[in-house]
Amino acid sequence: MADKTQEVGGIHFPFPFPPYSIQKDFMAELYQVLEAGKIGIFESPTGTGKSLSLICGALSWLRDFEQKKQQEEVRCLLDPGAGPLPEGRDLRPEASSSCHASPTTSRPAGEPDWVTQFVQRKEERDLAERVKDEQIRRRKREERLQQTRHSAQLKYAARGRRQEEEETEALLRLSREMLAEGAGAEQLEQLEPGEEELVLAEYTSDEERRAASGVDEDEEDLEEEHVTKIYYCSRTHSQLAQFVQEVRKSPFGKEIRLVSLGSRQNLCVNEDVRSLGSVQLINDRCVEIQRSQHKSKSRAEEEKPKRRRQEARAACPFYNHEQMQLLRDEILVEVRDVEQLVALGKEARACPYYGSRLAIAAAQLVVLPYPMLLHVATRQAAGIRLQGQVVIIDEAHNLIDTITGIHSVEVTGSQLCQAHSQLLQYTERYRKRLKAKNLMYIKQILYLLEKFVAVLGGDIRQNPNTRSLSQTGTELKTINDFLFESQVDNINLFKVQRYCEKSKVSRKLCGFTERYGAVLPPPQQQSRLAGLQHFLQSLQPSTTEAPAAPLEEAEPGAVRAASPLMHIEGFLSALTTANQDGRVILSRQGSLSQSSLKFLLLNPAVHFAQVVKECRAVVIAGGTMQPVSDFREQLLACAGVEAERVVEFSCGHVIPPDNILPLVLCSGPTNQQLEFTYQKREVPAMMDEAGRILCNLCNVVPGGLVCFFPSYEYQHQVLAHWGKSGLLTRLAVRKKIFQEPKRAGQVEQVLAAYARCIECPGGVLPQSCARASGPGTGALLLAVVGGKMSEGINFSDDLGRCVVMVGMPYPSIRAPELQEKMAYLDQRLPGTPGQVPPGKALVENLCMKAVNQSVGRAIRHQRDFASIVLLDQRYARPPVLAKLPAWIRDRVEVKATFGAAFAALRKFHREKVGPS
Repeated sequence: MADKTQEVGGIHFPFPFPPYSIQKDFMAELYQVLEAGKIGIFESPTGTGKSLSLICGALSWLRDFEQKKQQEEVRCLLDPGAGPLPEGRDLRPEASSSCHASPTTSRPAGEPDWVTQFVQRKEERDLAERVKDEQIRRRKREERLQQTRHSAQLKYAARGRRQEEEETEALLRLSREMLAEGAGAEQLEQLEPGEEELVLAEYTSDEERRAASGVDEDEEDLEEEHVTKIYYCSRTHSQLAQFVQEVRKSPFGKEIRLVSLGSRQNLCVNEDVRSLGSVQLINDRCVEIQRSQHKSKSRAEEEKPKRRRQEARAACPFYNHEQMQLLRDEILVEVRDVEQLVALGKEARACPYYGSRLAIAAAQLVVLPYPMLLHVATRQAAGIRLQGQVVIIDEAHNLIDTITGIHSVEVTGSQLCQAHSQLLQYTERYRKRLKAKNLMYIKQILYLLEKFVAVLGGDIRQNPNTRSLSQTGTELKTINDFLFESQVDNINLFKVQRYCEKSKVSRKLCGFTERYGAVLPPPQQQSRLAGLQHFLQSLQPSTTEAPAAPLEEAEPGAVRAASPLMHIEGFLSALTTANQDGRVILSRQGSLSQSSLKFLLLNPAVHFAQVVKECRAVVIAGGTMQPVSDFREQLLACAGVEAERVVEFSCGHVIPPDNILPLVLCSGPTNQQLEFTYQKREVPAMMDEAGRILCNLCNVVPGGLVCFFPSYEYQHQVLAHWGKSGLLTRLAVRKKIFQEPKRAGQVEQVLAAYARCIECPGGVLPQSCARASGPGTGALLLAVVGGKMSEGINFSDDLGRCVVMVGMPYPSIRAPELQEKMAYLDQRLPGTPGQVPPGKALVENLCMKAVNQSVGRAIRHQRDFASIVLLDQRYARPPVLAKLPAWIRDRVEVKATFGAAFAALRKFHREKVGPS
């Protein structure tokens, strides 16, 4: 169908088909939020075309923004003395750019007129020059992209290497200078071929490194200037791929410059590196190959005789800067997802991981996963600049939990001991070659590891698997109390963290351990390294008694774990959080290897605040965002966002009102009151009543019926009870039963068999599914709230004609993390008279968010229909009903008796199925 342009409030929104009224309202409100630079919380149920509304609304704003920007540039050139743009309409993301600066800035009183006129003329000239420069950059970029679209021969010369290349070359240069120092260097132990790169260079500041590399400060940053863009992020790569497909099909698909970002694991095209499997190992090998590649180039340029024969290293054939520049332009001329980027990288013989990052500056729409945007270190490493840009966070119902999870770190006693042993052996090997500052920081890290093991009750000199702890249990401490108890409060963790980042000591350690696991050392070192290998293997949690293989018999293709020091660096970084915003959980189990230290982030707003502060506007969107109070209070208010800047928008569903029947069932067939609390849900009568309800529902619900339980444990308990009482057999006669697997790899198999059973009731089922012979039609899927089938799974049409929720899935109130979070909110957030405390509200909101996500699996498009049955009388309470999505809440019916509910369900499904 031809694209249609919809006009809403004087704004033209291109759309591939006539949009629903709620889509028009969505786009208009989104446009106003972006134009005013506000924070928007948007809720649009699944099936209402949320992704397309986001695309057309946001890109329409970007189109108009660019047009206004170009018009203002022309105005500035024709009339340099004109005033600045209206507030909120700055031309560039940077505050100091283009016409935003006014030449009529107020001057100190008493200055002569000629001084004021001179300053004004100078500002006007500077302003005109900036506008001309920006126009030239835009014209060059458009010409280059146009040239790429027509497959012309590009002659774009590389303007410099990335900052990482410059830093790496500087470190290598410093390392070579260090090895050539003085007569004392002649007495150092000779290194093996290729081992020089494992030695830490002298620790220097950024300024010293720049001076040593000979790079001028003005010439260091040669990358292209970032244009105004929209960053779109979502939870999974599959969701991002679906969004990219929507962009391609939209009216903006052929003109928008889009780039998809991902990790090395997703984008690497070097099969030797990709085959390592582990994310950390892939990252380490990629950096190692680059370092050896740079090193071979620099040595080839040197005319000095070599001190020793160096080991030959294979360079990555895809890491070619000129080819990556060509790949960058290819990426920008056509909309592609991650898989298509990989195919393009293989075809162009260029790295899509680095090529996509080179394309960020000129891209108008950047698609990336959550962690890449929300984690500041990852964001900076990817070259993402949020200043003045727009951020859209989709599928954001779990945004708070995501930020908390990204910045919460857990390290085990086994990891602490292994990192200490590796670092100690590394220090002994290269002690004479390490500078005093390197040794000082390494000793501090060793001291920290030793004290962390001691606070768990272990001994760094003993095997963590055999070391039994005298004291067990879980203990929760503030950050300061933990540092005091560990006796490390006298160490500046900020400096240690900065040293780890600059020196890359963990990467050196990875190379050190990998080298001595893969390369046979000289005979005089074999005994020492064999002991090291046996000890390191003993630190790995394992129950096998088989002897370790000799060093020379190690399989060359085996995947080795990365050094745990990288993981511990994250824990050290977390300990620099403000004392009130985090806690440390000490979990002491039977042995040291099973014990752990976990940092728990209590205030996710400290990390989200930087995103809000830098961005022009932020949009938080999802299919089910209720309850919204969590986002306002825990995320935005704590991040310092004024209430006036926050805009909420929630639209209804596109289905007719009579296509959904939500019921709250208060009692069962035997008049048993339904209240699945922790104290009552394990009562046999309560489990029997749930089984009788399902048996009756299977008689009237066609197709598929999905039943959600609060947890895996309770699901297994109920199924075991039904098996003994015979209810499971009665259910299997009516519908074939499927159970959600715990392994992610089996989900697709079970879903496929479930769909086949509904489409063809006589189909062959896998052995994992319980089935009894009989004339049953359709299928019954037993799933778990918060499991693999409660989010992102499409139970449209006959796959989900009824969704049943057994009880209310409250989180475990006994969990120390939840208890501390509740206490933190009660202390930090102001309480409202007549309402529940913030901590208790958190528990209720967590429960209702999980319910809303689960019951929303059924209705997926305009002609779909389904019933929703909530088995618990507590759902009838007004505060609980208020937290359901509006499109469900407005149609819910509370049934005190099972007879009335069953009659309503039978009538609903007969009317829907009958006409067909």
